[in-house]
Amino acid sequence: MNIIYGLDLLGTMMFAISGAMAANRNNVDVFGAGFMGFVTAIGGGSLRDIFLNIRPVWVEDGNYIMVISLGVLISLTFNKQLYALARTLTLFDAIGIGFFTVVGVEKSLMYESNAFAAILLGMFSASMGGVIRDVLLNRTPLILRKEIYATACIAGATLFVILDSFAITPAMNAFASASLVFTIRIISVRYNWSLPAVKQIYPKKT
Repeated sequence: MNIIYGLDLLGTMMFAISGAMAANRNNVDVFGAGFMGFVTAIGGGSLRDIFLNIRPVWVEDGNYIMVISLGVLISLTFNKQLYALARTLTLFDAIGIGFFTVVGVEKSLMYESNAFAAILLGMFSASMGGVIRDVLLNRTPLILRKEIYATACIAGATLFVILDSFAITPAMNAFASASLVFTIRIISVRYNWSLPAVKQIYPKKT
């Protein structure tokens, strides 16, 4: 099993845990939690594969369904214990976007996308599962808030492309790039960093 495939499976499980935990927090039933874990885990990767004109990997590889099921089971079984940890949902989400960013960029480059498209598809892979999750839960997606989320993915994806051009080994490249995404995301949450909002140009109604 190569490093990218392993990261893809691990990232899929992290997002399944994240999606199911978000559903649990909103008092969704067991089926709903499972469904939320599933769509969160496969959403970004499936849309990326559609853009690359290939069949989503989870359709053919049953290992993805297995790790999604395991992630949902972990979330349902250890729900109270997970929520007892500080910022657990953010932690799993940060791990997931780090892994998915790397997988998205690597797969895009493998299918001969140009560097800029690969960076965008890496960000897309990492963020769209969370967007689908938040929309289904009737929340404003993180990518549309001031929080540093997609920006962290772009930074990690850019690093991957740069290191890949220098022929850095895939394992080292994947570790460095995913770590950058994770670090930026966690630090931004810890210190409440955010990008500046677009200034309001229209006068407020009185």
